[in-house]
Amino acid sequence: MDWGTELWDQYDIIEKHTQSGLELVEKYVKFVKERTEIEQNYAKQLRNLSKKYNLKRSSKDEPECRFSSYQSFLDILNEMNDYAGQRELIAENMMMSICIDLTKYLQELKQERKTYLMEAKKAQQSLESTYKQLDSSKKRFEREWREAERAAQYAEKTDQDINATKADVEKAKQQAHMRAHVAEECKNDYAAQLQKYNKEQNQFYFSDMPLIFNKLQDLDERRVRKLAQGYILFSDTEKHVMPIIGKCLEGITKAGTNVNERNDSMVVIEQNKSGFERPGDVEFEDYSQGINRASSDSSLGTPKGPMDLLGKNKSKNFWLFSKRSKPTVTEDFTHLPPEQRRKRLQQKLDEICKELQKEVDQSEALGKMKDVYEKNPQMGDPASLASQISQTSQNIERLRGELNKYETWLAEAGGRGDTVRYKTQTFNNNGAHDGLSPDGAQSDESTPDPSQAIYAEFDDDFEDEELTAPIGKCTAMYNFPGASEGTISMQEGEVLAVVEEDKGDGWTRVRRSNGDEGYIPTSYVTICLNK
Repeated sequence: MDWGTELWDQYDIIEKHTQSGLELVEKYVKFVKERTEIEQNYAKQLRNLSKKYNLKRSSKDEPECRFSSYQSFLDILNEMNDYAGQRELIAENMMMSICIDLTKYLQELKQERKTYLMEAKKAQQSLESTYKQLDSSKKRFEREWREAERAAQYAEKTDQDINATKADVEKAKQQAHMRAHVAEECKNDYAAQLQKYNKEQNQFYFSDMPLIFNKLQDLDERRVRKLAQGYILFSDTEKHVMPIIGKCLEGITKAGTNVNERNDSMVVIEQNKSGFERPGDVEFEDYSQGINRASSDSSLGTPKGPMDLLGKNKSKNFWLFSKRSKPTVTEDFTHLPPEQRRKRLQQKLDEICKELQKEVDQSEALGKMKDVYEKNPQMGDPASLASQISQTSQNIERLRGELNKYETWLAEAGGRGDTVRYKTQTFNNNGAHDGLSPDGAQSDESTPDPSQAIYAEFDDDFEDEELTAPIGKCTAMYNFPGASEGTISMQEGEVLAVVEEDKGDGWTRVRRSNGDEGYIPTSYVTICLNK
């Protein structure tokens, strides 16, 4: 069934229906645009939310960064940021595949519909013009036929009039004959116009208009089909990114399962263990036996228990639970407990070593560049590097001094000296390396040299001394990566030989069966010493 056959007389209905269909397309495009705006705003709010709570730390060594719960929260924020990106992608794809495409197609349909309606109006105007010609010829025929009848009646009346002359009779007959001839011509013209109109009307109703209506039907069906595709794309666009969104959600789930409360507790211990020994029992001082006052006074000067930590004011609460004022930060970290002080000094030493290595590399590069300039003057002036070489030398000397200073403090704090060692080497004014000490004397092999960064092991005794007999065994309770110098990795359940007990710094020295030695966190293992 088609419109041209079934709706041949419903031009106004077809015109209104096709217009309504195009308006539906416009309405759907507007709907999708508003949906994309919602998606974009949602994505923007998600990104702002992630940014708000994703506080960037100045250093990855911040205490919180080592907690699995903290790291998992950062992972969730990153996944939410990726999730927001997928919402933006949905909006972008909807705009491209639905809004822009449908809008372009809609303009084409409007132009095509306009063309068909113009053809219909043109055919209608042509038929109306033919009808006017038919009506005009019909009225002329009617008028001329009446005139011919009156002329014939007048001729007959004149012929019967006895008073009329022969000339009057003849004239009346000629007039009647002429009118009859004109009327016959009008009749023939009317018949021709009628035949022409009927033919055009038949062409109009059985060919021209049905063809136009069928074209409009095809246009409307294509419009509906395209709109249906837009409906499907509305869903498929989101389905396309669902796997990635699913991965984002899986990442959030994984972040939750990665939280390890036991490891977080171990991190708290590692970060905050002071290294202090618990206070011993307070000795009884029997004043009734005449104890020497001087001896008593001297004994009070040696901390025996928590009362010495409290100070002279014995009425205050025990220091462990009292609110303590924030200590003044010192360069050598003496304001920290022993264990934390050693860790901070070690961290500072590592930073200085990295900076010193950078300056050494810079110095070597400047020296090579100067040699090139001296051999090829056209490439540059060697004197132009003098200021940079001088500044680099000063930086190396400054960092060398800081390195020695912090190594001294670390030694005082009881550290093992597991830092990067350097052989220092002075630089002459030309930026060249020489093996002289600052006073001009030949330096020995033990003199540090900043031009070469020679990394030592965590403890040189590993190579120099004979293997120490184990003093016990330990079993790993957790995995430990052993990423830093001097440490050794271990897997949960692994059994290792204990070579050296924890000296209060939270580390135990162990050995594998293959001879590999290193330090591990004491809190990560259960230790059984030989009796």
